[in-house]
Amino acid sequence: MRLPFRFGIDLGGTKTEIVALEGADERLRERLPTPQGDYPATLETIARLVQSAERQLGASGSVGVGIPGTRSPDHGRIKNANSTCLIGQDLQGDLETLLQRPVRLANDADCFALSEASDGAAAGAASVFGVILGTGVGGGIVIHGRLLAGPNAVAGEWGHNPLPWRSAADGPTRRCYCGLDDCIETFLSGPGWAARSNLGLNAAQLALAAANGDSAASQALQRYCEQLARALASVINVIDPHVIVLGGGLSNMPQLYEQVPALLVRHVFSDRVNTRIVRARHGDSSGVRGAAWLWPE
Repeated sequence: MRLPFRFGIDLGGTKTEIVALEGADERLRERLPTPQGDYPATLETIARLVQSAERQLGASGSVGVGIPGTRSPDHGRIKNANSTCLIGQDLQGDLETLLQRPVRLANDADCFALSEASDGAAAGAASVFGVILGTGVGGGIVIHGRLLAGPNAVAGEWGHNPLPWRSAADGPTRRCYCGLDDCIETFLSGPGWAARSNLGLNAAQLALAAANGDSAASQALQRYCEQLARALASVINVIDPHVIVLGGGLSNMPQLYEQVPALLVRHVFSDRVNTRIVRARHGDSSGVRGAAWLWPE
């Protein structure tokens, strides 16, 4: 039976948010603080949000949840979560028992990609690579409106590939938290860019200084654009997406859209690059909306 609403829940590190969609239209949005390190309280917070939404709307809804981790296809429990209380838990099963209905889970970067492919900046595109450039670097792949889900549940995790076409100009080797060296995340995340720029500024301060014409910050931004182009070119060479959508805090820098497309040509195995690079339409709302889109209309 089709439920009248689709509820999307974004389980974040500090806040848990719900949105209710009717078609593509938002009918309700609420948030609560995320309990820190408390798995039972996290379940209860999600249940409270769903129950509150249903009381206000007078109707039930399907439930999709975006999480800062991945549901393992091998055992169904959560892995790779930076909210460590989720690791090893049967989050989907526990929520289905609590809410008495099927629940769908996806990584928050996957939800971002699905949102932008469904009714965002890449709506209607046959293939979409959604990119998060923020505290970390993540991504998701949507083909003909559906998330690509492989046997390891890591589709789109380009941030933990090494930076391609590495040279001395990229600076010294740095160890990633995953245990490998020179992952893309150590260059293109906000903390990674700031650390490698070695100017004593965080990513937001670097972007502002570059916008104000500071020469050292401008050089750091040019280097960032060139590294981003190399990293995206390697993705284009593998999956050849029609659209790449950028999200996360660093995606707000206009220089990415001005400089990166032209820089792709040197590294993409083609005489020209037809892939569009666009900014997310829904911004910070893409994650929670994408969780709702885990249940198609």
